[in-house]
Amino acid sequence: MRTFPVIFAIALCMLRPTGGEAQERVPPAPPEGLRAIDHPWDHGDRIDLSWDLSPDDPSRVGAYRIYRAERVDGPYEIIGRVGAGTNQFVAEKLERDRPYYIKVIAVAHDRSESAPARTAQPVAPTRQPFDGSRFWLSIVTLIFCGSVVFWINHARKGRPVKIRKIPGLEAVDEAVGRATEMGRPCLFIPGIQDMNDLQTIAGITVLSRVSQIAAEFDAKVEVPTCRSLVMTAAREAVQASYLAAGRPDAFNPDLIYYVTDEQFGYVAYLQGMMVRERPAACFYMGAFFAESLILAETGNTVGAIQIAGTAQPAQLPFFVAACDYTLIGEEFFAASAYLSGEPGQLGSLKGQDVGKTIVALGIIVGVVMYTLAHVVGLDTPLGAGLSQAVRYLREVILT
Repeated sequence: MRTFPVIFAIALCMLRPTGGEAQERVPPAPPEGLRAIDHPWDHGDRIDLSWDLSPDDPSRVGAYRIYRAERVDGPYEIIGRVGAGTNQFVAEKLERDRPYYIKVIAVAHDRSESAPARTAQPVAPTRQPFDGSRFWLSIVTLIFCGSVVFWINHARKGRPVKIRKIPGLEAVDEAVGRATEMGRPCLFIPGIQDMNDLQTIAGITVLSRVSQIAAEFDAKVEVPTCRSLVMTAAREAVQASYLAAGRPDAFNPDLIYYVTDEQFGYVAYLQGMMVRERPAACFYMGAFFAESLILAETGNTVGAIQIAGTAQPAQLPFFVAACDYTLIGEEFFAASAYLSGEPGQLGSLKGQDVGKTIVALGIIVGVVMYTLAHVVGLDTPLGAGLSQAVRYLREVILT
C-alpha cells in the first residue's frame, strides 16, 4: 500500500518543468512605439498602424495580434494578425469619426503573449474629399464615358459606324417575307417575364421591327402574352410600327392578347395554336425557362423559320439546337441599336465595346501574370511580385 505515494511523487517530479522549459514560457518582449494615424484619401473607415518590432523578433516572436476598443479600458476585440517581421497594418471597416484605442501584442512560438503596446490617444478615421482606392475606377469610368460620347458624336456627324452583322436580325426580313409568300402568320412570343425584366424590354424592341416589316409586307403577326403589362406594351409597339409604315388602318389589336400567367398553361396554349395555325415564322425573344425546348421543337415540327433571342444561359443550348438563328446574350440586347440604325444608339453601342475591351485585356493580363508567377515559383522574388501585382489588378483596378 505504501508504493502508491512513491509512484505519485515520481509522477509529480516528471511533470515538473525543467529550467530550460520554464525559461521558454517567459513572454517575449513587447513591441514599442505604436503609432496610429488616419488613412489618407479614403472613405473614412481605415486607420494606418505601425510599430517597432519586438527585440525578440524573429527568434521567439511568431506573430503580432492587433486589437481595437472604443474605450481605453476596453473591451478590446481582435481585428487582425500579421507575421513576424511585419510592423504595419491597416485597420479596416471602422466607423467614420468614431475614436478608437489600439493595442498590439507579440505572440511567441509557444503562444505566450507579451505585454501590449498601446496608443496614448484615440484616433478617429475621417472621410477625405477623394477616395484613393477608387482612383483606377475613376480612370476606367472616364475612358468608358469618353468613348461613348466620342462615338455618339462620331455617328451623329454622319460618319459610318461599323457594327458586326448579326445573322439572326438579318434574317427577320427573310422570315416575314416567307410568311407573306406562304399566306401563313408570324408568331412572336416575348418571353414569360413581366415588363420589369430587361429581356422582355429587348424583346418588345425586336417586336417593333418585326411588326414594321409585317406591315410593309401585309403579313399577320400574332403576339400571345402571359402578362397583362406585356400585352399593353406590345400593342403600343406594334401600333407605332404600323403607323411608321404608313398603314395605321391595318393594325389589329386583337392579334396581341393575354392568355394566362400560369407557365405551362401558357405553353400548352402556344403548342396547340402552333399545331393548328402552322405559322411560317416563329420569334422567341425574351426570358424563357423549361418551356424553351417545348416551343422550339414544336415550331420545328410545323416547319417554321425560327429566330430566338435570350440571355438565359441554361436555355441557349435548346434554342441553338432547334432554331435556325439564335441571338446570344449581348447580341439580343444590341438588337435595338442594330435594327433602328439610330446614331445615338449605335455610338453608345460602339462606346460600350471599349469598356468591354478594357476589362477583357485586364483579365488576359492577369491570367498571364498569375500563370507566370506559378511557373517561376511563388517563393521567388519575381513570383511573389507577380502574385502581388495580380492581386492588386483584381482587387483594386478591376473591382
